[in-house]
Amino acid sequence: MPTDRPTSAPADPELARFLRDELGDGGGIAPHGWTVTAPLWVWRGTHADGTPTKAVWYFLTIAGDAGAALRVVAAQRAMGSKRGFGSLRITATIGISTWQTSLFPHRESGGYLLPVKAAVRKSANLAVGDDVTVEIGC
Repeated sequence: MPTDRPTSAPADPELARFLRDELGDGGGIAPHGWTVTAPLWVWRGTHADGTPTKAVWYFLTIAGDAGAALRVVAAQRAMGSKRGFGSLRITATIGISTWQTSLFPHRESGGYLLPVKAAVRKSANLAVGDDVTVEIGC
Protein backbone atom coordinates (compact mmCIF):
# COMPACT_ATOMS: atom_id res chain seq x y z
CA MET A 1 0.00 0.00 0.00
CA PRO A 2 1.44 3.43 -0.89
CA THR A 3 2.71 5.36 2.11
CA ASP A 4 2.27 8.81 0.58
CA ARG A 5 -1.53 8.67 0.86
CA PRO A 6 -3.27 8.68 4.23
CA THR A 7 -5.57 5.78 5.06
CA SER A 8 -6.80 7.33 8.29
CA ALA A 9 -9.30 10.09 8.95
CA PRO A 10 -8.93 13.29 6.90
CA ALA A 11 -6.52 15.93 8.24
CA ASP A 12 -9.11 18.69 7.74
CA PRO A 13 -10.99 18.77 11.09
CA GLU A 14 -14.11 20.28 9.50
CA LEU A 15 -14.26 17.48 6.92
CA ALA A 16 -13.65 14.87 9.64
CA ARG A 17 -16.56 16.31 11.67
CA PHE A 18 -18.82 16.29 8.62
CA LEU A 19 -17.93 12.65 7.88
CA ARG A 20 -18.57 11.61 11.48
CA ASP A 21 -21.94 13.36 11.45
CA GLU A 22 -22.99 12.02 8.04
CA LEU A 23 -21.52 8.52 8.06
CA GLY A 24 -20.74 7.75 11.69
CA ASP A 25 -17.48 6.28 13.00
CA GLY A 26 -15.17 8.80 11.33
CA GLY A 27 -16.82 8.46 7.95
CA GLY A 28 -16.06 4.76 7.64
CA ILE A 29 -12.38 5.54 7.32
CA ALA A 30 -10.41 3.04 9.34
CA PRO A 31 -6.65 2.95 9.90
CA HIS A 32 -6.31 0.19 7.30
CA GLY A 33 -9.15 1.10 4.95
CA TRP A 34 -12.47 -0.65 4.58
CA THR A 35 -13.64 -4.26 4.67
CA VAL A 36 -16.66 -4.99 2.52
CA THR A 37 -18.56 -8.19 1.73
CA ALA A 38 -20.54 -8.25 -1.51
CA PRO A 39 -21.68 -10.81 -4.08
CA LEU A 40 -19.50 -11.40 -7.15
CA TRP A 41 -21.40 -10.64 -10.37
CA VAL A 42 -20.64 -10.73 -14.06
CA TRP A 43 -21.15 -8.23 -16.88
CA ARG A 44 -21.26 -9.52 -20.45
CA GLY A 45 -20.82 -7.22 -23.43
CA THR A 46 -23.13 -7.04 -26.42
CA HIS A 47 -22.70 -5.83 -29.97
CA ALA A 48 -24.91 -3.04 -31.34
CA ASP A 49 -27.21 -5.71 -32.79
CA GLY A 50 -27.65 -7.28 -29.33
CA THR A 51 -25.53 -10.36 -29.92
CA PRO A 52 -23.09 -11.20 -27.11
CA THR A 53 -19.41 -10.33 -27.40
CA LYS A 54 -16.59 -12.28 -25.80
CA ALA A 55 -16.16 -9.46 -23.26
CA VAL A 56 -16.84 -10.69 -19.74
CA TRP A 57 -15.98 -8.73 -16.58
CA TYR A 58 -16.43 -9.73 -12.94
CA PHE A 59 -17.23 -7.13 -10.28
CA LEU A 60 -18.01 -6.47 -6.66
CA THR A 61 -20.22 -3.47 -5.88
CA ILE A 62 -18.79 -1.33 -3.07
CA ALA A 63 -21.79 0.59 -1.72
CA GLY A 64 -23.19 1.81 1.59
CA ASP A 65 -20.94 3.58 4.11
CA ALA A 66 -17.74 2.38 2.42
CA GLY A 67 -18.94 3.61 -0.99
CA ALA A 68 -19.88 7.01 0.45
CA ALA A 69 -16.55 7.36 2.25
CA LEU A 70 -14.66 6.39 -0.91
CA ARG A 71 -16.56 9.10 -2.81
CA VAL A 72 -15.22 11.63 -0.30
CA VAL A 73 -11.67 10.30 -0.82
CA ALA A 74 -12.15 10.51 -4.60
CA ALA A 75 -13.41 14.09 -4.33
CA GLN A 76 -10.39 15.07 -2.23
CA ARG A 77 -8.00 13.53 -4.75
CA ALA A 78 -9.82 14.99 -7.75
CA MET A 79 -8.92 18.55 -6.76
CA GLY A 80 -6.67 19.59 -9.62
CA SER A 81 -6.70 16.27 -11.50
CA LYS A 82 -9.24 13.80 -12.84
CA ARG A 83 -8.71 10.10 -13.48
CA GLY A 84 -10.39 8.28 -16.34
CA PHE A 85 -14.11 7.60 -15.83
CA GLY A 86 -13.85 9.12 -12.32
CA SER A 87 -11.83 6.11 -11.17
CA LEU A 88 -10.11 5.86 -7.80
CA ARG A 89 -6.77 4.01 -7.38
CA ILE A 90 -6.85 1.54 -4.50
CA THR A 91 -5.18 -1.56 -3.13
CA ALA A 92 -7.51 -4.56 -2.83
CA THR A 93 -7.07 -7.81 -0.91
CA ILE A 94 -9.20 -10.91 -1.35
CA GLY A 95 -7.94 -14.00 0.45
CA ILE A 96 -4.17 -14.18 -0.10
CA SER A 97 -4.25 -11.96 -3.21
CA THR A 98 -3.38 -8.27 -2.95
CA TRP A 99 -3.25 -6.07 -6.03
CA GLN A 100 -3.49 -2.46 -7.11
CA THR A 101 -6.45 -1.53 -9.27
CA SER A 102 -9.06 1.16 -9.74
CA LEU A 103 -12.63 1.47 -8.52
CA PHE A 104 -15.15 2.92 -10.96
CA PRO A 105 -18.21 5.00 -10.00
CA HIS A 106 -21.48 3.06 -10.06
CA ARG A 107 -24.57 5.18 -10.66
CA GLU A 108 -27.12 2.61 -9.48
CA SER A 109 -25.63 2.07 -6.01
CA GLY A 110 -23.97 5.46 -5.53
CA GLY A 111 -20.81 3.51 -4.72
CA TYR A 112 -18.08 1.94 -6.82
CA LEU A 113 -17.39 -1.15 -8.92
CA LEU A 114 -14.32 -3.25 -8.16
CA PRO A 115 -13.17 -5.40 -11.09
CA VAL A 116 -11.97 -8.81 -9.89
CA LYS A 117 -9.39 -10.35 -12.21
CA ALA A 118 -9.22 -14.03 -13.13
CA ALA A 119 -6.08 -14.79 -11.10
CA VAL A 120 -7.77 -13.53 -7.92
CA ARG A 121 -10.98 -15.45 -8.64
CA LYS A 122 -9.01 -18.64 -9.25
CA SER A 123 -6.82 -18.19 -6.17
CA ALA A 124 -9.86 -17.70 -3.91
CA ASN A 125 -11.99 -20.26 -5.80
CA LEU A 126 -14.74 -17.68 -6.44
CA ALA A 127 -17.87 -18.14 -8.54
CA VAL A 128 -20.59 -15.72 -9.62
CA GLY A 129 -22.98 -15.13 -6.72
CA ASP A 130 -20.41 -15.91 -4.00
CA ASP A 131 -20.25 -13.42 -1.13
CA VAL A 132 -16.70 -12.07 -1.27
CA THR A 133 -14.91 -10.16 1.48
CA VAL A 134 -12.47 -7.55 0.19
CA GLU A 135 -10.18 -5.20 2.07
CA ILE A 136 -9.78 -1.83 0.36
CA GLY A 137 -7.01 0.64 1.08
CA CYS A 138 -6.30 4.04 -0.46
